[in-house]
Amino acid sequence: MPRFDSGFCRPEARRRILAAAILGSSMGFIDGSVVAIAIPAIREGLGASLAEAQWINNAYMVAISALVLAGGAVGDRFGTAKIFATGIGIFIVTSLLCAVAPSPQALIWARWAQGAGAALMVPGSLAIIARAYPRESRGRAIGLWAGASALTTALGPVIGGIALSFGPDGIWRGVFAINLPLGLVALWLVWSNVREDKPRPDRGLDLAGAFFATTGLGLLAWGFIRLEVGHWWLWMLIGGAVALVLFLVTEARSRAPMMPLYIFREPIFAVANLTTFTLYFGLSAILFFLPMLLIAGWGLNEIEAVVAFAPLSLAIALLSGRFGKLADRIGPFPLIACGAALVALGYGWLSLSVISREFWTGVIPPLLVSALGMSMVVAPLSTAIMASAAEDAGGVASGVNNAVSRVAGLFAVAAMGPLVAGVYRREGGIFSYGEARGAGGGGAHVAAMTEAFGALAEVCAALAAASAIIAAVGMWRTRGS
Repeated sequence: MPRFDSGFCRPEARRRILAAAILGSSMGFIDGSVVAIAIPAIREGLGASLAEAQWINNAYMVAISALVLAGGAVGDRFGTAKIFATGIGIFIVTSLLCAVAPSPQALIWARWAQGAGAALMVPGSLAIIARAYPRESRGRAIGLWAGASALTTALGPVIGGIALSFGPDGIWRGVFAINLPLGLVALWLVWSNVREDKPRPDRGLDLAGAFFATTGLGLLAWGFIRLEVGHWWLWMLIGGAVALVLFLVTEARSRAPMMPLYIFREPIFAVANLTTFTLYFGLSAILFFLPMLLIAGWGLNEIEAVVAFAPLSLAIALLSGRFGKLADRIGPFPLIACGAALVALGYGWLSLSVISREFWTGVIPPLLVSALGMSMVVAPLSTAIMASAAEDAGGVASGVNNAVSRVAGLFAVAAMGPLVAGVYRREGGIFSYGEARGAGGGGAHVAAMTEAFGALAEVCAALAAASAIIAAVGMWRTRGS
């Protein structure tokens, strides 16, 4: 597993398995995008601080970033479809816990549990595609998975934005219920179409690795978020770094590592994951901090803020399948390099134009450019990851790449928090970035928030440019081999 298995499902059922994979992955993506839109309402409803808002995002990210590595191995051992369905079930239950959370702290813990469920569900979405589709048709299936996932993901923020704009106070709790119908349909598709789900009892579980990964990522996120409060939080960063070193030592010595280090010896795999980290760091930072600027700062409603997500979702939905097929013909790295360059151009433009505080002319056009770039990247990155892995290592490779993208998002939200807070104070802000004060006005609070986001966009542009360079190096190495 997850090599192709003709007994996994009937050929005519492959599309239904693909649909289940799309719905499963979409729940994870929807969760991130809906929460980003809902953060201002959550902060107001629960009285959450900026640090608590970061943790509402990052508790989920810590769990999925660390445990998604083990999730691939658990699927290998007990059966891909079984673990995929188990993850969906956990995700549904914990989404309900998020909806009824009475305090920021309760929501943070519910989000952590939700991330643990996603850690079983997310790697399984690509793994069941690998089990159902032979290699010669897998590239197109992955492209369809990426595109359709983006399309269904786009519905989450739209529904959430409509509810938040026109619903009563506290309607943000309902946005977590978006996961419920998707999850139930995905469970039915798996249960009714999988014929044979072979386990691999010889695959071990790396509990020590999971412990050190969770501890390291948690301490690093905690340290970054609280770094502006005092220098003693540096010890959290040091502790997190030590835990991650111990994680690498554990993986090097383990008989059944959840992240076997040898897979990084493959240049294509290493380059694809490094590109994933730099690109998704910038994307995650933009998508987390932009809604707070638009809603709490500029005074837009949630429906208008959702429009900022539309270019990315629609471009990926409409174009990623075509770019996935093109990657099968010419290789993934030319598309990744060009796409990353477009993303850098869009973010750089955004860092300059956002100062105008014009949503339709200063925000949407640069986001359209970066969305076109991301549509060129998503499917080719997935194709590169799966193509670089051995037939029986696809589940682990998928888990590692998912973990890399989640770790990038975790660090983006944690590390960019001190940046925006510092620029906000330097520019004369007297409240907190993302607080709903002076909405729609031109006061010092809004001006400081705008300047802070512009500085963040500059960093994201630089990271996207680095991604283009990394992908170009990968293209050269591929041709050289």
